[in-house]
Amino acid sequence: MTITEHTVKSDRHTTHYLAAGPEHGPLMVFVHGWPELAISWRHQLPVFAALGFHCIAPDMRGYGRSSVHERLEDYAQREIVADMIELLDHLGRGTAVWVGHDWGSAVVWSIASHHPERCAAVASLCVPYATLERGLDALIATVDRSLYPADQYPAGQWDYMCFYEESFEQATRHFEADPVRTVKALFRGAAPDKRGRIGNTAVVRRNGGWFGPAGIAPDLPLDARVLTEADLLAYAAALSRNGFFGPDAWYMNHARNVEFAREARHGGRLAMPVLFIGASCDYVCETVDSDLAGAMGPLCADLSTARVDSGHWMAQEKPVEVNAILCQWLATRVTAHWPGQGICREP
Repeated sequence: MTITEHTVKSDRHTTHYLAAGPEHGPLMVFVHGWPELAISWRHQLPVFAALGFHCIAPDMRGYGRSSVHERLEDYAQREIVADMIELLDHLGRGTAVWVGHDWGSAVVWSIASHHPERCAAVASLCVPYATLERGLDALIATVDRSLYPADQYPAGQWDYMCFYEESFEQATRHFEADPVRTVKALFRGAAPDKRGRIGNTAVVRRNGGWFGPAGIAPDLPLDARVLTEADLLAYAAALSRNGFFGPDAWYMNHARNVEFAREARHGGRLAMPVLFIGASCDYVCETVDSDLAGAMGPLCADLSTARVDSGHWMAQEKPVEVNAILCQWLATRVTAHWPGQGICREP
């Protein structure tokens, strides 16, 4: 299946994106998170394109060949959602199935809650609805206090987000010290033995940074469950070229994102089909033992859930399982958007 590269430009932003599948097929837009790229969906694009969907995966604001903006406030959800609506307009489509992961989940949840008329359905990997897009306090409220007592770990596993707010330049500098080592350190597969143990992200401030006093990522072996050598080099090249200011700036807008979330339509309730896929071994977006996903059910009229035995990078670590869940959901819960159902010619 051929994957092509495209660019859409406006006065406010440039988005580079990958495309695959028949041009007039039902539209699926795959939205990556931190610190990824459009290629994070390399295992999904050809599969759903072969089924007859027109599949799009953008480099998000601050990443790859999309615009890198200079101000922290340029990375608020309000701006990023506007990027995606511009992309949808450029494609000449009224609606899409939106699929997000990590910060990309916050984006697709925000599209669903602020622009429901542009959202045929929404799926999220790892990050449930009514969490990340609603700010840091909403995340901290879900911390499993049996594992992270408030007096010792006030922010729980979300401590690393506080570190960005308090030491942004230091955090960015440490990631940029060696992007190859940073990518290898971050993109790790499932570690079942770490369940129920204090996660590294809970002690980032205490340790003086993600990588402690060293100020540089450890030189770990590549985890071939998640990345190939070519994938590693592609990520590292993009992050070397652009730096980490843009990706890290997404964490610097919690207050602005809270204000944006308050503008959600219908009180934030979602009527379209919704899918959440949790990861059994994601100990930051932890949905097995914590209440992270607790707010989602009452807000979603048509909610499906599933779980994959993977770490955080599930679309790359367990693509067969992820693709199978997405496919079943689309075929059974989003039937009007299935190829051949007549929606492919919508204006």
